[in-house]
This record gives sequence, C-alpha cells and structure tokens, in this order.
Amino acid sequence: MAETIPIRFGVLGCADIARKVSRAISLAPNATVVAVGSRSADKARRFAVENRYDAAVKIYGSYEAVLDDEAVDAVYVPLPTSLHLRWAVMAAEKKKHVLLEKPVALNVAELDQILAACEANGVQFMDATMWMHHPRTQKMTEALLDPRFGEIKSIHTIFTFSADPDFLENDIRVKPDLDALGALGDTGWYCLRGILWAVDYELPKSVTALRGTVFNKSGVILSCGASLLWEDGKVATFQCGFLSNLSMDITVIGKNGTLHLNDFVIPFTEKSASFSLAMESGFTELVTGWLPIPSQHVVTTELPQEALMVKEFSRLVSTGVDKKWPARSRKTQLVIDAVKASIDKGCEPVDVGA
Repeated sequence: MAETIPIRFGVLGCADIARKVSRAISLAPNATVVAVGSRSADKARRFAVENRYDAAVKIYGSYEAVLDDEAVDAVYVPLPTSLHLRWAVMAAEKKKHVLLEKPVALNVAELDQILAACEANGVQFMDATMWMHHPRTQKMTEALLDPRFGEIKSIHTIFTFSADPDFLENDIRVKPDLDALGALGDTGWYCLRGILWAVDYELPKSVTALRGTVFNKSGVILSCGASLLWEDGKVATFQCGFLSNLSMDITVIGKNGTLHLNDFVIPFTEKSASFSLAMESGFTELVTGWLPIPSQHVVTTELPQEALMVKEFSRLVSTGVDKKWPARSRKTQLVIDAVKASIDKGCEPVDVGA
C-alpha cells in the first residue's frame, strides 16, 4: 500500500472524543474517514452530519458492519473500556489496524489478548495518547537526554479537571460496567504515561497508592494518586481526578536540570506549545532571585497533535508495523494495574509486573 494513498478509517462509535479524532483524520494528509458505525444507523447518521463527513461516507447501524467493510483499512475505537477487548480483537481478526482510545483495557491480561490478536494478524496497534505526537514532546525528550541535564531524580505529574454534576452522575467514566477504572484510567493514564516517557519507559520497581482515594457510590475512582519507586532510587508521584481545577503539569528534575510545563495533555493553543528548562540553577546574591533564570522554549506546529497522531499511525499502516507503540501501551497498563492493586490493598506497596 503506497503511503501516498490515504488510509481509510472506520469509526466505531460516536463518543464525544470521536468528534475530535474525526477532525484530526480530516486534517491528516494521509487519512480519510470512509465509514462510521453505531448501535443505530440514525445515531451514526446524525454523527456524520454533525461532523461534516463527506456524503460518500458509509453509515452503519452496527460495529460489525464497519469491520466487514473491505474498504476500511483501519479503525478508530472510542468505545467504553469494557468493550475494548471484544471489538479490538475482532478488528484485528478482520485485518483492520487499530487506533484505540485510552485506557486501552481494564487490565493487562485483556490488553495482552488485544496485542496478541494484532500481532497474529500483522496489524498496527496504537493508543490514542495524543500529546506523544506533538513536536514539543520530541524537543523535551532531547532536553532530558542532554548530558548537562544529569541523572533524573524525580518526576511529578498532575492531570485533574472539575467535572460538573451531570458528568459525575452520568458520564461513562463513572460507570462500573463501562469504565471501571474511573479517573485512574482516564486522567491517570496520561500522568503515568508522562512519568514513563520521562524515564524512557523504564518500569518502576514498586508502586504505592496515596491515601485519600475518592470513590463514587458505585465504587468507581474519582480521584487518586500514587508514588513510584525505581531500583536506582528515582521517585515519581502523580495525582489525577475529576474533582479539582483543570491542571496538566509535568515536572522532571535531574541532578543539574529541571523541565516543567503546565499543559502537557492539551496545549494551551493548537499551533504552539512551550516548556521551561532550568540548568544548574542557583540563587543570586542576597538570595533575591534565580541565576540563571529558566529558559522558555516554544515549539510550533502546523497540525494539531491529534492530527499528527493520525498521520503517524497512518504512515505506519502504510510502511510497516512499529512495535514500540504496543510496548508503551503495555507498560502504562502494567503501572495502572499496580496502582489499582495498591488502592485495593489499602495503599500497600505493590511490585510492578513485567
């Protein structure tokens, strides 16, 4: 399949996030939507109209029909997490490449089944962690790898937003039968991916949940946090939830450097994003300020990060499977599982599996 031919996407489901990714597919130069499916054809048709799909896009009243369409090369799956195993495996078995919303599974055992199906059928798997594809992320990676930054000592991440009463009562992310991981699987996924990114995906030795996890009446997590420990002494913490003001922070601290940003999940603007970098910082005379002052680094982009994600996924569909993406998803899921286990055990330390 030549890379110049657009990858033809089918969209499984009409979740709100699918609106954003539908736009991303339309912006990516090597992708196009050719089909959308929902549990009813009317809902799929309304979604297509609201998102200005081309009139040629096929409308289906089932997910199976999208997977049976031979014109579909890849599927974007924004379904509730409890449905990922069934539909991602079926998509792979139908030889469709899989772009899967996070959290990718309820646990690593489910994810392993999804990844095994993708590998057996030679299809690309990627989770939809969009900020990984922003050019700022590559620039920050280069900063962390600079020998002057020094050995990483600690990482701290936060992703919270203040959900309204309707969300806390009715959103799928608070329903135990749909997204049982709650905030840990949603905002926590980003925090833990950020931590793993900072340490080049080296798994921690153990995880200990922080006390104070908040659950709803159905037992779904609304707010939580944890500390992570590596064998070489690195430490990390994260806090996630649906109950406090919008915050998206990463701080990475090395022996000689500190990297910080306040909008790592969704940049403040689509066309540019920044981060600060402090190297060998100290105090001025009389301790009245910093010396040197942290430098600000602005990275621009013509395409928003979600379109860059679609572009990269489509490139891999055209040129060959890249196993680093499923490996990163699996490591993130392993740490999610460990945090959940620590919460369930009353905040006891839990070793991270392999």
